[in-house]
Amino acid sequence: MDPNIYALVLDTLNRATSQDTEVLKPAEKKLQEWETEPGFYSVLLNVLTNHSIDVNVRWLAVMCFKNGVERYWRRNAPHAITDDEKHKLRQGILTSPVLNEPVTQIATQQAVLISKIARFDCPNNWPNLVPDLICALKAPQPLVQHRSLLIFHHVVKALASKRLVGDRRTFSELTNSVYPFILQLWHENTQVFLRNIQEGAATDLITEHLEKALLCLRILRKLTVFGFKNAHDSEDAVAFLNVVFDRAKTSLECRKLLKGRGIYPLELCEKFIIHLTKVALGVLCFHPFSYVPLIRPSLEFALFYCFTEQGMSLIYERFTIQCLNILKTILQCVEYKLPKGEAVNDPLVLQAHQVKQEVLDERTVCHMCRHLVAHYFPLSGDDLALWDAEPESFATDEAGESWKYSLRPCTESVFMELFRLHRTTLAPELVRMLGALQQSPAAPDDLPAILNKDAVYNAVGLAAFELYDDVDFDEWFTNVLSQELKIKDNNYRIIRRRVCQLIGTWSSVRASQALRPAMYAALLEPLSRKDEDPAVKLAAAKALRSTIDDFSFDVDVFAPFAPHALAALYDLLVESEECDTKMHVLHVVSYVTERCGARVARDGGGGAGPLFAYLPQLWHHAAHHHMLRAAALAAIVHLVKALGECAPSMRPWILSVVNESTKLSEPAHVYLLEDALELWLAILETSHSADPAMLQLADNLYPILEQSTEHLRIVVYIMQAYTLLCPEEFFLGAGAKCMSLLDDMLSDMRTEGVIAALKMAEIAISVTYPERNAFLGVKVIWPILIHVIRRILEGDDLPMVLSVQLCLLSRVILLSSDLFYKAVQEAANGLTEYDSDPAKVLNKVLHVWTEKMNLVTQVERWKVVGLGLAALLTTQNATVLQRFPAILLNLTEVLNDVMKTEDNGTYVDGLVAPPGSRPASPLEGRGGAARWAGGGNEDTPHEQRRRRLAAAHPAHAVDLRLVTHHQLETLKNQVGVETFERLVQLTDPDTLKQIREYIPL
Repeated sequence: MDPNIYALVLDTLNRATSQDTEVLKPAEKKLQEWETEPGFYSVLLNVLTNHSIDVNVRWLAVMCFKNGVERYWRRNAPHAITDDEKHKLRQGILTSPVLNEPVTQIATQQAVLISKIARFDCPNNWPNLVPDLICALKAPQPLVQHRSLLIFHHVVKALASKRLVGDRRTFSELTNSVYPFILQLWHENTQVFLRNIQEGAATDLITEHLEKALLCLRILRKLTVFGFKNAHDSEDAVAFLNVVFDRAKTSLECRKLLKGRGIYPLELCEKFIIHLTKVALGVLCFHPFSYVPLIRPSLEFALFYCFTEQGMSLIYERFTIQCLNILKTILQCVEYKLPKGEAVNDPLVLQAHQVKQEVLDERTVCHMCRHLVAHYFPLSGDDLALWDAEPESFATDEAGESWKYSLRPCTESVFMELFRLHRTTLAPELVRMLGALQQSPAAPDDLPAILNKDAVYNAVGLAAFELYDDVDFDEWFTNVLSQELKIKDNNYRIIRRRVCQLIGTWSSVRASQALRPAMYAALLEPLSRKDEDPAVKLAAAKALRSTIDDFSFDVDVFAPFAPHALAALYDLLVESEECDTKMHVLHVVSYVTERCGARVARDGGGGAGPLFAYLPQLWHHAAHHHMLRAAALAAIVHLVKALGECAPSMRPWILSVVNESTKLSEPAHVYLLEDALELWLAILETSHSADPAMLQLADNLYPILEQSTEHLRIVVYIMQAYTLLCPEEFFLGAGAKCMSLLDDMLSDMRTEGVIAALKMAEIAISVTYPERNAFLGVKVIWPILIHVIRRILEGDDLPMVLSVQLCLLSRVILLSSDLFYKAVQEAANGLTEYDSDPAKVLNKVLHVWTEKMNLVTQVERWKVVGLGLAALLTTQNATVLQRFPAILLNLTEVLNDVMKTEDNGTYVDGLVAPPGSRPASPLEGRGGAARWAGGGNEDTPHEQRRRRLAAAHPAHAVDLRLVTHHQLETLKNQVGVETFERLVQLTDPDTLKQIREYIPL
């Protein structure tokens, strides 16, 4: 190696560890540039294996090396490391300097580095890695043995994570070859460290063997769980599993002796015990049938340490969680449950079920239930201290899989699973505990009694669905819970909070409709109380959301409470300090406004006005909390929809918020875009006219469409709203660009997207424009129109797509047949299979049209398509007249569907709306029908515009029979009676017979 290069890299690494940013930044940039340079990683290897160099520099070298392996070790990676350099690196990475690394942090990073290379290259390109490591494990030097174990642990961990069949086969072979040796090494080190602890040996000696025993255990865990197809087929694996719980018991006894010997040995011992339980959990999850012989010792182990006073004196929280998780997993394991109504042939299933029944008998299950409620459910001193110090943090629910790592969710999940499986035994027990509370009420100054009552109430809430037939909630709420909410003592905040949670839970389980007003009033009392504890208020808010988000929710019953609820939620929103709390409150606001809708506006807005006024301040406060801003946007959407309008004073701010949230140049758009688009649409739907700010906002649509089709549906909704509000201004500006982009995207869209784009084009030509731009709609959809004609020529689109395509052509014909023929002419250009002849193209279009028109299933569209055909009859086009019989046949079929007989025997067009009636939507079949069906406020400006557009829709405004009669009479005058009769004679007699029922020919 060139000494100059080595010195240069070493100097750069030195400068990259500087605290001076002026020195640090250029050095980091230089290191990034060198990542793709040949030989760079060889230099790094020399640096990190030189123990005389500064620790920080060596640590940085190994980190750069590790990052480089992740990015450039793959053969197909850009700037990949060459095979020659890889070979040299593999030879130099497992040498004496690495195996004798004195610094633990660097040794760990080196082990991770080797494991990443091994994941790519072992065993094919690095066959001697495992043999070399096994050889190093047999070395007499303790440090070499420890570093080898550390490296082997990370290598095994990396290889175990591979999931392809070939990789799993390779890992299985590795397991079979090394398992006995690692197991023996684990036994030796475990016995030594346990003996050293019992004999009071030096702490360093204990730590040395404990560290090696822990590493061996971690390796054995991966090998046992992922290295065997069936763990019980391996004698070594069975022998290992059989001693897991015995080792755990002995280690728990020794853990007591380590207290006072320093934190590190105690932590190591606790990790060792936890990993023993992880072995059990891993085998239980991945090899349930191999675990059957361990079910009894597992249950007895968990019952002793988690449900007896003697056992609980030896344990610590993380261990308790692991034991309870083992217990829960055994209870939940599908393989251990007898199938209903089927004979069981597998003896292991029967054995597992029998063992569970024997160990978890009625007496034991009742004891477990009482113990969980009495010992694990009551709030601890730490819980109450957290409540006092940070009530908002205390009130935040733990979500996801917190039961795996947190004691309270863990105990609650075990309780629920136990109760579900043993309902008949535990329901009377829990009812008895609840009854005992009613006989001896807890005094406000008796904190232990209050905590006990809270624990029982918690259990009743968790088991609510199982207690449906055992607890009369109406009576309990009326006589007990509602009264306890009124006790204002500070200690009773615990019960008030729990009562709110019970109301939220039981409202969807068993609470009569007659009880609902009392429940709403009961929740609003603590929510509105000025001096109430924040945790109680938040519990009341969440319970309120639960009562509203219920299948049996009746908006008429809740309507009188809505203004008070919004006012109380506004106060809570202002009082809250944590962003997460504000976000939860905003979600409740969204629920209230969404479910109550126009009732909020009908009652004068209630608390909506102050909420609106506070939102700008909240938006500014949440500048760096994007999820809170997203919640604020969602709340604004529901408020605007509920009120049916946007206050003029708030409109400029809301438009600026939408603008900021929909600009793709703003990083926050990732979090805010979806809700901002909803708000944008809501503002459009409540606008009476388009101001310059609203029109300028439309410029943001094009980049959103261009980026992806993820938000296509909502963007098209916004474009439709703009089209109804200000068609000329929109299509003279941003709208035209968006329509052009939709045309470019059509060929790559799925069916749903194509239909959305075509319906957008249909609306564009359906609205009315000023005389100066009468055909602006056709102009902006012109590329789409050409695309549609060419797609019809191919004739292979789905019926639902063809339906919209034919309807779009028909709307263009009804506007101007000259524009239709011009589009056909332009579509013919370059079509060699039709000799670029418009007549041939038109003939093919009419052929597909008349042959497949019956695939149009929606009667309104079918009528419009028929109107389009009728309009073509008088355009004096020879190609059209050649298709006269087919056109007349299709018109007859449409007339058969749309005509209905009056009482006096006359025929009338059944789709023509009678005077004063409300016409159907012109956007029938649209994916977001709710947008157009008046989803809460029927009198929004957008709804009024929609109704006006519907009134002018040809399907409801034009009588097909009169149009067809007029067109045929006009055609007769154009071509003469003789020619007309000849055309009629070419038509099928049955068709003529049917059409003469409606029209005299």
